[in-house]
Amino acid sequence: MDLIPVSIIISVKGVAVMVNKATLQLLEAESEAQLCGQLVADFVHPLDQSRSQSRLNRISDDWVNLPSKFRIRTTKNNFRMLLVSSRSIRYQGEDAVLLSGMDMTEQNVMEEHLRQSEMDFRRLFENMQDVYFRTDVNGDIQKISPAARRMLGYEINEIEGKPAKLFYLKMSDSEDFRAAILRSGIVTDFPGKMLCKDGTTIDISINSQALYDEEGQFAGVEGIFRDVTQRNAMECELKRLATTDPLTGIDNRRAFLEHAEHIFKSCQRYQNPMCLLMLDLDLFKAVNDQHGHLTGDHVLIRFAEEVKCELREIDLFGRLGGEEFCVLLQQTDLHQAMLVAERIRLRIQHMKLYTDKQEDFSLTMSIGIAMNRATDERLERVLDRADKALYQAKGQGRNQSVYET
Repeated sequence: MDLIPVSIIISVKGVAVMVNKATLQLLEAESEAQLCGQLVADFVHPLDQSRSQSRLNRISDDWVNLPSKFRIRTTKNNFRMLLVSSRSIRYQGEDAVLLSGMDMTEQNVMEEHLRQSEMDFRRLFENMQDVYFRTDVNGDIQKISPAARRMLGYEINEIEGKPAKLFYLKMSDSEDFRAAILRSGIVTDFPGKMLCKDGTTIDISINSQALYDEEGQFAGVEGIFRDVTQRNAMECELKRLATTDPLTGIDNRRAFLEHAEHIFKSCQRYQNPMCLLMLDLDLFKAVNDQHGHLTGDHVLIRFAEEVKCELREIDLFGRLGGEEFCVLLQQTDLHQAMLVAERIRLRIQHMKLYTDKQEDFSLTMSIGIAMNRATDERLERVLDRADKALYQAKGQGRNQSVYET
């Protein structure tokens, strides 16, 4: 019995008459004398004593109790969890009980920690706003969190077991994601669009990693994705506000010059012609002074709309400030630019405008034109020549187009 690693106790009429070494260690006793002669029930936790006694006070002569967990108290008043089995025996001519106990304290603590961790994970899994997903090697969804119901409108059983690509707006998004995960094993903030059950679409951002089997072969994907529709819309709006003139809706000074700089460098590299048109409304200050700033704003809005009607999609149009505007014409020489400028000037000259009292009036404009040269190192040099041409047009009586000389 001393070689058996589990606790063994033989009791007669509820009193311990023999214990092994494992029992001494378990109950933190220094000798058998400290335990023998003691009631076995005294070592059982008070809350477990009733259940313990009902298992031991059996009427029949031959019985066995299957393993069950009990809390016991050691001689030093420390509590432990035991897995206890018992059966009736004959010991030295008397009816007795053989009890065997395995210390489950550490395992019980581990089980409790695992149970708590499982509960914590379950709460997180069920309440997280992002959608957790796991797919197999074929891209079929094996597991998805309840957040998918809130985000996409599908029930879980309508998603699990289905190919993930079915829920993408475009098949190419699914293929691009799979290619990225196979290439690097992990993706962060990977964009895509998903189709909801009600037919609407959402923008998503995916963070995930590849799963591999024991042989190191690709076995699927695990990760999360979140709805970033509002975030993307906000970013687009912020970008629009940062690059768009709030009154006319065309590029503001900063955006125009950035785009123009990019086009200028490309034209210089490949020796392609481009022209800048500096546009300025004649005597615009008088409009504000005579008719008010609201009428002035209306004039600028109408002006921008009319100018856009004479431009191509590849042309750039921006407001530099006040009543000063600029147009960049790609693949255009001075002669072609003059034709465009004259069309714009005549269109504005014949544009009918009205005050808040429905009184009609009209305006004219002046235009300065400059073309890029092979010797130009910066866009500013072209802008400067166009600006000088504009002032020449103003000085010569306004309402005309002048190109650089």
